[in-house]
Amino acid sequence: MCGIAGIYAVTPEGAEKFPLVNDAVRLLSRRGPDCQKVYTDKRICLGHARLSVIDLSEKANQPMHDSTGRYTIVYNGEVFNYRRLREKLIDKGYKFSSESDAEVVLYQYINDGPKCLDKFVGFFAFAIYDKVDDVLFIARDRMGQKPLLYWQGHDRIVFASEMKAMMALGVPRKLDMTSLFAYLQFNYIPSPDTIFENVKKLNPGHYLMVSNGQTKEVRYYSIPYNYSNLEVMDYEHAQRMLRELIEQSVAERLAADVPVGAFLSGGIDSSVIVAEASKHVDQLDTFSIGYADEPFFDETRYAQLVADKFHTNHHVFKLTNNDLFECLYNVLDYLDEPFADSSAIAVNILSRETRKHVTVALSGDGADEVFGGYNKHLAHYRALKGGLANTLVRMAGPLYELLPQSRNTKFSNKIRQLNRFAKGLKLNEQDRYMAWASLMDEDTASRMLNRKVLIQNNNRRKFNIISCIRDDKQIGDILYADMQLVLVSDMLFKVDMMSMAESLEVRSPFLDHRLVNFAFSLPCNYLVNSRKRKMILQDAYRQQLPYELYNRPKHGFEVPLLNWFRGELRSTIETDYLNDDFIREQNIFNPEMVRQLKEQMLSKSPADSQAHIWALIVFQHWWKKYML
Repeated sequence: MCGIAGIYAVTPEGAEKFPLVNDAVRLLSRRGPDCQKVYTDKRICLGHARLSVIDLSEKANQPMHDSTGRYTIVYNGEVFNYRRLREKLIDKGYKFSSESDAEVVLYQYINDGPKCLDKFVGFFAFAIYDKVDDVLFIARDRMGQKPLLYWQGHDRIVFASEMKAMMALGVPRKLDMTSLFAYLQFNYIPSPDTIFENVKKLNPGHYLMVSNGQTKEVRYYSIPYNYSNLEVMDYEHAQRMLRELIEQSVAERLAADVPVGAFLSGGIDSSVIVAEASKHVDQLDTFSIGYADEPFFDETRYAQLVADKFHTNHHVFKLTNNDLFECLYNVLDYLDEPFADSSAIAVNILSRETRKHVTVALSGDGADEVFGGYNKHLAHYRALKGGLANTLVRMAGPLYELLPQSRNTKFSNKIRQLNRFAKGLKLNEQDRYMAWASLMDEDTASRMLNRKVLIQNNNRRKFNIISCIRDDKQIGDILYADMQLVLVSDMLFKVDMMSMAESLEVRSPFLDHRLVNFAFSLPCNYLVNSRKRKMILQDAYRQQLPYELYNRPKHGFEVPLLNWFRGELRSTIETDYLNDDFIREQNIFNPEMVRQLKEQMLSKSPADSQAHIWALIVFQHWWKKYML
């Protein structure tokens, strides 16, 4: 895996900014610690930071040129079918100087133009410059696993893998208030927007063509989603097809010239990946983290069952809350855009420890979004189906408001969940999705800000999120919306940033586009019903996985934020991040709302206040580092 950055000069003044690419590449060195290089021509400057995974020789270093010197590529990612593509290109007369997939991508583009993207199986973000036609081609993979940001000014167009590199390239740091509003709602910023005005994320499944100083964004892939016209397939046959697709995807993602392992949480998703990978690798290295101070969330017993069954070389990292706390500032310092999914801390520690043993790790990411694995998917299904139980929950809504709500105990967390469910039942499908995807409602987010947010901007972005959710009561609409919102902007961003911070490449077999296409062709009742989530995935592997993995609660992981806020971080919150005087001087947040939030955090019913406080802390740390 790698980091890329570049400047396309629209004017001579833009070319004067080329030396900034060197600074950008240095900031991407954790994505690519093995080699950093920059290429410059009249209109273009391309930079690359390399993590060597396929073809470790210097011949595979980038920026890489074709044999004529006309085309140059900087590439981040892996194309897993590159060997087959390479053979076909050789048959057409192309000659290769390396064994890398990057060179295959380069020549496939030379041969096919933008249509090359249809042939790639993998994840990537890359840029190719044609100096004869003066065209810059930038592309991102179908699911958005690899990041790509860009900005267009009057004198230059710039792109990079991370926001810190974009800032090094001189993009204007003007706060986008609509993005901040969305951040308060979700604890992350939905793609394609960023924290800065006019800095955008290239959408998944899109490419950007730059020519004569103009940009044109084109969509080359979308999930073939049409739940109103599905071809019904026998359930047993669908399971067999699913297993074949997963095994193919896993096998392809084991290709590397460096050690490869797999994350193993003890859940169904990672266990499926390990089951398939173990068919191709003897004594596969697997990695789990356990929580010594949080036994409710510790799933290492289940992970060990899977490791024993498939004879893996299993590594367990037992973490204390102090271990998590010690990692907190490392995570805050690496984040270059506000992102407040606190599980990023655990992902970072897992990546750090895993990197001591391997360079590449397979993960089960994406299965929940593709197959319907979240509690909220079951809640949406039940809400769509209606019934007496929903009526009773809705009627009990006022009672839930009177009871303690918190994430810290099983009882109070259940009350919190029932309260959210009762409120959601009163809403239409689109508003319910927004409510359950959000941690803070629109009214509270609006009052939290001291500056006005343009309603039309927010409504436009909101429409982009929920436009796929119709009123025909299909759970498939919810899954499709999650693929566009939660998967791209939360889950994939988190895994990419936290693994790349440790120079670890993470591959996600469940996000192979052929597997995703298949999942979205299945009847909804193969995925979620009134009792079960991810039904077909669970049933397809029921005979292969330990039976103990089934019929047990789905556990996420809650970082002990509330304990920190009431203990180790309380002084820092009061005197630094959320200091009353600083909040007033900053003039972004409503001081009274922040004060109320701090009071709720210390109350007997903190509800989701800890998540809101964490979002403010993350933003304030970012603000102090990049905006003061």
